[in-house]
Amino acid sequence: MNRNANHKPAAAEKAAEEKDAKDLWLDPQTSAGYLVRDTHLAFAKALRARLQQHDMTTGQYFFLRALWIEEGLSQRELSRRVGTTEPTTASAMRVLDKKGLVRRVRNTGDRRTVNIFLTDRGRGLRGALLAHARDINRAAAGDIAAVELDRAFDILRTLKRNLDDGAG
Repeated sequence: MNRNANHKPAAAEKAAEEKDAKDLWLDPQTSAGYLVRDTHLAFAKALRARLQQHDMTTGQYFFLRALWIEEGLSQRELSRRVGTTEPTTASAMRVLDKKGLVRRVRNTGDRRTVNIFLTDRGRGLRGALLAHARDINRAAAGDIAAVELDRAFDILRTLKRNLDDGAG
């Protein structure tokens, strides 16, 4: 009887392990990237449905949210904070200006720079729109314990930091 009958040769075993590892990252239930994307899409869908009640897109909401934190940002800085290109920001600002939610002011120190300020109407949406975001986050958290959520947030920040640091 062959003592190695129950053992795969080393090369075959290594190939099986590599296949298992590849399948692990391919499986949507074990791929961090897929799970984060899928979760993001669910959040975006829920937020989009609520924002439609206010004639607002998710992109417009993200710009307003950044301005609720700090007004007077340049379009360039607003682009950086929201994570969009400058032409996208300029286009969104035109729309938000037409809706009476922001005003664009030429910077007196640098005429090439446009600073963005909220109007009273733009400030007035803060409570209602943030309530929608809060409700969606609460619904998503469900009965997850605070300590578990904190751990999940730490893990997500670490995943992002790893990718920002060039691991991706």
